[in-house]
Amino acid sequence: MPVLSCRSLRKVFAGNVVLDGLDLDVAEHEVVALIGASGSGKSTLLRCVNLLEEIDDGTIHLDGDHITAPGTDADRVRQRIGIVFQAYNLFPHLTVLDNITLAPRRVHRRDRADAEAQARELLARVGLAEKAGAYPDRLSGGQQQRVAIVRALVNSPRLMLLDEVTSALDPELVGEVLTMIRDLKADGMTMVLATHEMSFARQVADRVCFLDGGRVIEQGPPERVFGAPTEPRTRQFLRRIIEAGRL
Repeated sequence: MPVLSCRSLRKVFAGNVVLDGLDLDVAEHEVVALIGASGSGKSTLLRCVNLLEEIDDGTIHLDGDHITAPGTDADRVRQRIGIVFQAYNLFPHLTVLDNITLAPRRVHRRDRADAEAQARELLARVGLAEKAGAYPDRLSGGQQQRVAIVRALVNSPRLMLLDEVTSALDPELVGEVLTMIRDLKADGMTMVLATHEMSFARQVADRVCFLDGGRVIEQGPPERVFGAPTEPRTRQFLRRIIEAGRL
């Protein structure tokens, strides 16, 4: 059974069809990269999976549970899914430690000492142990994004969604986040990531899905999709990426 199964997803914004019958399965421990032009539906797909947007048609299953069924408790579903956005969305008035432990303490009613111990362990794993008491404005962009990922990880999600997590970073900071995501992959985390960074997708993904017009029109191992795409639209997209020096 796939960890995530999307069937015939349709999402329309003000008459604009963003997802148009999209199908996607993600296996356990798999890392899937979503690529495509702006407006192809990548970010919308992730928001629908996390129930931040309501789909107009289709179904989404998480470990076989129909999470888009009427009456679904979205907050309970989100406890099983971690999501990280391009913007770090850290609370500026809270320390790194408080940012990470806020949800475990307030939502999951975990003991402060237990939540903080887990948070410090995760921070140590990503090389930020000494930043636990710092405020976000004292961190670099790469450090803030790593904290945002730790905040999503602290609840032990079944699935991680990463939406353009490197696009707001200076090029020299991208490596910090890339290393962290590689470590998550080595730990067996199931992930779906939307990205405009083709080299990023090529390095971390088990499978690349090219979206166009709200559908997955080509997918496969990175070497095959980037090296020998079969669909004309994929070839056109990658040719423009190569001409822009981004692959």
